[in-house]
Amino acid sequence: MDLRDFIAELEKLNEITTVNKADWNLEIGAITELGDERNLPALLFDNIAGYPAGYRVLTNLLATPKRLAMAFGLPRGISNVEIVRQIMEKFKNLKSIPPVPVKTGPLLENVQKDNDVNLLKFPVPFYHEHDGGRYMGTADMVIMRDPKGNWVNMGTYRIQLHDKNTLGLYISPGHQGRLIRENYWAMGKACPVAVVFGAHPLVWVPSTLAMPWGVEELGLVGGLLGRPLEVVTGELTGLPIPAHGEIAIEGECPPPDVESRKEGPFGEWPGYYGSGARTEPVIRVKRVMHRNNPILTGAPPMKPPCSGSASFIARAANLWAEIEKVGIPGIKGVYQLRAGGSRFLTVVSIEQRYAGHARQAGMAVMSTPEGAYHGRFVIVVDDDIDPSSEDDVFWAISTRCDPATDIEIIRDCWSTPLDPIMPPSKKEKGEYTNSRAIINACRPYHWRKDFPLVNRASDELRNKTLAKWKNLFPKG
Repeated sequence: MDLRDFIAELEKLNEITTVNKADWNLEIGAITELGDERNLPALLFDNIAGYPAGYRVLTNLLATPKRLAMAFGLPRGISNVEIVRQIMEKFKNLKSIPPVPVKTGPLLENVQKDNDVNLLKFPVPFYHEHDGGRYMGTADMVIMRDPKGNWVNMGTYRIQLHDKNTLGLYISPGHQGRLIRENYWAMGKACPVAVVFGAHPLVWVPSTLAMPWGVEELGLVGGLLGRPLEVVTGELTGLPIPAHGEIAIEGECPPPDVESRKEGPFGEWPGYYGSGARTEPVIRVKRVMHRNNPILTGAPPMKPPCSGSASFIARAANLWAEIEKVGIPGIKGVYQLRAGGSRFLTVVSIEQRYAGHARQAGMAVMSTPEGAYHGRFVIVVDDDIDPSSEDDVFWAISTRCDPATDIEIIRDCWSTPLDPIMPPSKKEKGEYTNSRAIINACRPYHWRKDFPLVNRASDELRNKTLAKWKNLFPKG
């Protein structure tokens, strides 16, 4: 699975645009933001100011559900909830296929070692006006091996470019990469790490999901592909690195008391500079590998509803699969609304089957790996509500939710320093928790049959009218 093959498919459908002579300093970031706001095609930047032709940056690759659906090979023209459902079915039945080592691959067309390492050769963008530096890692895959369980984790974390051979690696508390890194530090060792900057979407997306401890994302990639992912074994770290990646590094992350640097601030996915600047661990880069004419992928966070990536669709699909695995029946749809920052606003549509069903579904969301991290609101709605429609969801809240009886507040939940409403006093103490609201916006179960009828033409009448008056509704 090659990123360039996917780009070729996008070109056939006019879903990608080449942008020449943009500046890496703020201009790429601003064009990316404006393109996301307007649902434009993916953006491939070339001839970037100060860099040779062929050293490219790719953004907004999966900024729309349509392009994410293309990556998963789904039919064109299906609804957003149907995209989530079909990806959910893939996740629910996914079997891990371990990667297969190969001796070479396109990634090894160019290799720099030790003193020859120079990360400044890549046109790393300065994305937002108030950022503390250039960020190489926004759509990356950070690969580590847990020293205790001997399993390989792959996650997406933000990576700042410090200099030609040093990167900053920020990982929010509680994430698996951070826990693995701390396992090495507790042993007095540096943490070996490899990072890939650019790969086919199906190789990257699993690294954005919350998986149970010990689950290897590279095996899930194989399950999605239906065959083992080809990897080269890192010469320095021994880690498996996708052989068809665009750019990759190997290095080590020393304990913070050995080396740390100021990292940030960085405009993050909630739409704020939530965590400021602080001293964070670094990666000492010892190897750089890249293809000829390399493509650095970027998914810079932006103020919602822009997101830089429709990976919220994949998260919703993973969450749906997890809810069904714990035995919650009647789930008709799961979605994370972009206008609410996606993670902050999860909507679950159910067919109510018994008293307490709606509240059970809401609690289940918060009990899964995908739903436990840094949410704010879980909204449960009836199956006549489209969970991807903001109009539908807020209508249901306004007309089917009694604030006195239908909102539950859960305290001391797993959060992150990126939370903009977390008081500075809590951040200073490292108390990264928040509260959640579960909103039952379903018709009251015990008298749902007596609930007022919806004032809307029936589907039968609507279809009959559209057929007769199709000249009035050419897109009907």
